[in-house]
Amino acid sequence: MTLENKLGITDAVELARVEERISKAKAHHLFASGRLDTLEAGTFQALAEIHKFLFDEIYDFAGKIRTVNIAKGSFRFAPVMYLEAALKNIETMPQSTFDEIIEKYVEMNIAHPFREGNGRSTRIWLDLILKKELQKVVDWSHVDKNDYLLAMERSPVKDIEIKFLLQRALTDKINDSDVYMKGIDASYYYEGYAVYKVEDLGE
Repeated sequence: MTLENKLGITDAVELARVEERISKAKAHHLFASGRLDTLEAGTFQALAEIHKFLFDEIYDFAGKIRTVNIAKGSFRFAPVMYLEAALKNIETMPQSTFDEIIEKYVEMNIAHPFREGNGRSTRIWLDLILKKELQKVVDWSHVDKNDYLLAMERSPVKDIEIKFLLQRALTDKINDSDVYMKGIDASYYYEGYAVYKVEDLGE
């Protein structure tokens, strides 16, 4: 199944390739232009603006809260009927320490507010919070991709693994575009079209 898109692409592999190319270029522009630093770190509005900027050329739903329930494997992300309340709660979570920031990041991942592109958008959002609060960002080249994916899968139950992985990868190179762009690497996410299961809401 291929997501409906503005580009009229009907092949899932081709869409994934084009989506990655466009979103990476947009992510670089978001960073280089300084626009990213104007967003209010830790807010859902900031995350929505990041998502919209990255995917607006591709999807009509860019920056908009999803209207379908989605699951990955046996894990269901926040149900649509509770999603807005969950996002409000996440926004009010403290973010003054590393542990607090990662806990907020984990909760946002559980919420998974968008139909597609959550991983890339939320990693940029995470680095924005870390930069503001701690003057640090994650150097994703120092994060093993398989370890990261497994730690994120387990994080709703136990977040010690993801905290350990990300803490040891922190760097003070907060204005280095190469460090920033590593978080947009396609191999860090499973946001493919055969991975998410969409539940019919009868709409």
